[in-house]
Amino acid sequence: MAEAISIETIKEPAAVLTITGLNVFAGGRQILRNVNIRIAARRVFGLMGPSGAGKSTLLRCLNRLIELDAGFKVEGDIQLHGESIFAPGVDMDALRARVGIIFQQPVVFPVSIYKNVIFGARHLGRTPRPEWPALVERALREAALWDEVKDRLHEPGTKLSVGQQQRLCLARTLAVDPEVILLDEPTSALDAKSTEAIEALIHGLKATRTIVLVTHALAQARRVADDLVTIAVRDGAGEIAGHSSGQDAFGKAPSAGNAGMI
Repeated sequence: MAEAISIETIKEPAAVLTITGLNVFAGGRQILRNVNIRIAARRVFGLMGPSGAGKSTLLRCLNRLIELDAGFKVEGDIQLHGESIFAPGVDMDALRARVGIIFQQPVVFPVSIYKNVIFGARHLGRTPRPEWPALVERALREAALWDEVKDRLHEPGTKLSVGQQQRLCLARTLAVDPEVILLDEPTSALDAKSTEAIEALIHGLKATRTIVLVTHALAQARRVADDLVTIAVRDGAGEIAGHSSGQDAFGKAPSAGNAGMI
């Protein structure tokens, strides 16, 4: 008699972020239309599309940084672990610590490397001052920058190369232990060596964090993304034009015309 074969149900990875019916307007003009996306935990989620399609706008919605720009209106919902980030009483500092962002151009403060790294953690007030040195070292090591700067922590961060500055920004974000890291074309201003270093970091970070990456480079998306969404401009607003996931992400072109839940 043949031995029975057990078939296990394959479950989808848990969603960290769920975007539902997102519409974004600026000065009466629609920037994004009916965006529905599910972003799974501990994966690299890529966003691609032409300039002006609203990729960076979408990224800034995910931690409500968009609200710092006057004239923007957001409709729909974004949930972090099933809870709306727009719910009354949401602590904005806590949200932006959980969902950190790295911009296209490094944003380095005109203070020391040490103070740049500790900036967010100091503002949140969660880490006692005696623990700051260990926190700075941990964050710089995770950003693969410690060995390059450990002997000059009190020198200005602005003296670092552009590639080092981008990793310094990453260390500052990592110092508050985010669950999600938003990367807005983080290598567009970097040379090939620095780009390779950032991509290696992305691969390592997804072991413990979820990464959302905006990129114009399909080759880069192929190297680092587990899932890929393309955004196209239709009637003046960005819409989901296609998506691919897992092994299908780059084995074939993203499926077109599917603007439903991803």
